[in-house]
Amino acid sequence: MVFIPTFFFVSVTPGMCMTLALSLGMTIGVKRSLWMMLGELVGVGLVACLAVIGVAAIMLQYPELFLLLKYGGGLYLAWLGIQLWRSRGKLALNPVDTGPRHIPVTTLISQGFITAIANPKGWAFFIALLPPFINNQAPLAGQLVTLVSIILLLEFLCLLLYASGGRTLSRVLMQKGKVQLMNRIAGSLMLGVALWLALG
Repeated sequence: MVFIPTFFFVSVTPGMCMTLALSLGMTIGVKRSLWMMLGELVGVGLVACLAVIGVAAIMLQYPELFLLLKYGGGLYLAWLGIQLWRSRGKLALNPVDTGPRHIPVTTLISQGFITAIANPKGWAFFIALLPPFINNQAPLAGQLVTLVSIILLLEFLCLLLYASGGRTLSRVLMQKGKVQLMNRIAGSLMLGVALWLALG
């Protein structure tokens, strides 16, 4: 009764992954954003499992392990954001061709995965919140499967909510001929995620 509302609140709160879902929902649509969500969910599931078995404590003691992933992922997302601001690149839309651009599935999956695992605050959050829900007297595997399944379901629903909101916003802006404004909003969100990733 406590676990579900706690993790729903955490999932629905705006963060790096939700902002990325909103931005991709605006530029490539909900259906294509599902690939990013797959990568993100795999990353969240991995972080949650490692937090429960204690590996995250080691990772937090050696933050330099995050640096390459954090800064590399942040630079890539910043580059995408700048491209969107300039209405260029694979994510950008233009008035002539208002359909979503093609982005390789592997790129979308890796974007979601890197964003999910490269956030030390996410690791710290799982270390703080998951252990109290684990019963040391019961087998760990069954509890872990149940808890992580609930977390992933809640996270997926929230990602869909954000991506759908981004898609609705893009439709409104495109109907008003504000394609460049839409690109700049999506670009700003992407730059925000990159900065958040680098500074988090």
